[in-house]
Amino acid sequence: MKANHLINSIYRATEGEGIFLGRPQIFVRYQGCAIGCVNCDSKDTWEFTESMGKSLEEVMAAIHTEGLNGSIKNISITGGDPLHPAHVPHVLALVKLLKEKKYYVNIEAAGTRVVDDIFDLVDFISFDFKTPSTGVQTPLKNIAKMISQYPGKFQIKAVIADEIDFKKTLHAYIELESENIGRHNPWVLTPCFNNHEEFPMERFSQVMTWNELEGGFFRVIGQQHKWIWGPDQKQV
Repeated sequence: MKANHLINSIYRATEGEGIFLGRPQIFVRYQGCAIGCVNCDSKDTWEFTESMGKSLEEVMAAIHTEGLNGSIKNISITGGDPLHPAHVPHVLALVKLLKEKKYYVNIEAAGTRVVDDIFDLVDFISFDFKTPSTGVQTPLKNIAKMISQYPGKFQIKAVIADEIDFKKTLHAYIELESENIGRHNPWVLTPCFNNHEEFPMERFSQVMTWNELEGGFFRVIGQQHKWIWGPDQKQV
């Protein structure tokens, strides 16, 4: 039982953001990320910590237990960055086994790469569009490829800290629309809720207003788990 899956945590929780808001599922959070978003709320997952290694058997056993002995069949693979090249072979093995056992598998993708071998197998992809406040860029060709290869199988999520972030996301949407692609894939705006911050009511209302005034192309969905437990609580 080789320990090769670097795992930060495996836990049961109700999805707090995106179009699956409110759905109970098991989160498998990989340890290790080299993307470096400035406003990341999970910087504890960045280090590739070998001591956190688990075998595939151990990961599946934890999923079974956290899922109330298999009662919950929804899985979200997240991180860290589960699509980092160091993780990909292990994530692929996990996804194959989960699908054999009839789990519904969502993967959280940072938007920096499209990994066909994994995306072909999973049921859904939450694909990030990185805004200026993150300090990272998402090539539009990546989203165009998602639209071409995986229509109806993904959402695009953008964290919005300010009007610059909103306008950048709007311009990306319009550029893709000008090429007659993108309309039928949900774009989700997530108002930024930083660690150690009180609930950002003004930011939230601004994002909703900007979206309305520009034609309402997006769904504005906040981070429910942070409203309930606060922005610093983990595994919720």
